[in-house]
Amino acid sequence: MSSVYPDPDQPEPVDHFDRLPDSVLLLVFNKIGDVKALGRCCVVSRRFHSLVPQVENVVVRVDCVISDDDCSSSSCSSDKSRALVGPFSNLFRLVFGGIVKPLQALGQFLGPKRSVLNETLNSLSSSSLFVAPGVGDDGEMDHGGVTHHSPTQVLRNFNEIRFLRIELPSGELGIDDGVLLKWRADFGSTLDNCVILGAASVINNGISPEFGVGNGDDNGSIPETFYTNGGLKLRVVWTISSLIAASARHYLLQPIIADHKTLDSLVLTDADGQGVLCMNRYQLEELRVKPLSASSASKRTLVPALNMRLWYAPYLVLPDGVVLKGATLVAIRPSEQSASKNEVPDASWLSNAFEEPYGTAAKMLVKRRTYCLEMNSF
Repeated sequence: MSSVYPDPDQPEPVDHFDRLPDSVLLLVFNKIGDVKALGRCCVVSRRFHSLVPQVENVVVRVDCVISDDDCSSSSCSSDKSRALVGPFSNLFRLVFGGIVKPLQALGQFLGPKRSVLNETLNSLSSSSLFVAPGVGDDGEMDHGGVTHHSPTQVLRNFNEIRFLRIELPSGELGIDDGVLLKWRADFGSTLDNCVILGAASVINNGISPEFGVGNGDDNGSIPETFYTNGGLKLRVVWTISSLIAASARHYLLQPIIADHKTLDSLVLTDADGQGVLCMNRYQLEELRVKPLSASSASKRTLVPALNMRLWYAPYLVLPDGVVLKGATLVAIRPSEQSASKNEVPDASWLSNAFEEPYGTAAKMLVKRRTYCLEMNSF
């Protein structure tokens, strides 16, 4: 039996990948973005390990929502694991701790149908979020023996993040099947603005005969039935719950913002596309120099007194034939920002808050009659 030995006279093969400059590798890492994939890159070589912390574009996907009952099992029982979970571990509990009781009261006010929403809120109020460092060989999350970290803990390995996106596994707000509810909120040290788009149902197969043809000629007025059949009360639930969800998300971002001075943009969204919280460079800096006001009722940012403008259409036929039944758009800004009650919101601000076809829906709704509302700080 003969052995094969390298020929000492032959030069070692050249690894052309090593000839790539660091700047090119950083471009690749920034395209990857995903924090777990970057973590795997760190263990490939010492060079990768030194370059990954310099990545500017990072995406953190929260892997799972685990109920507190499940956390009593061996996968979550250690004190170390609980300590590492960090401020994001109790996101659902914090969001709904201050909203469950108000919504229970509103649920009784709205009748039996809203009790379904209350049950969903109650079930989510005892849930926790976890980010694991990797996945099993089969692609599924392996909870056994895995230390779960919070996004705050994971991101401390990065030194130069400029663009950060955190994605929750789902929206916080439990809504009935077929209901459309989307919101976008911009924050500095407090709420700058919020836009909410909702519809009682979405019909994708064209115009239903019960709605007639087109968008109607009602002068944009809200029909009397809107006030008597619970329509207005339902929009109150949508508005309050969206604002509380947004303010809870904002509150939990504090340690990340404090740790990463290089941030230019921070987005906290969810896989359902239900809600998006955005902060730009100036808003991030504002939060650093002007501490936020926290709500005494729960761990969330205090929502200031608000001026709101509401647009409503019994049905809204979009250009692609999709029909939104009970379409509602709510534009929200702090009272101190509103120059006058007659101020007309910029339509582009409202439509750009949502992806198509919902941006078009916002443009169509804002052309209708405007209804003004006010809300006290909470």
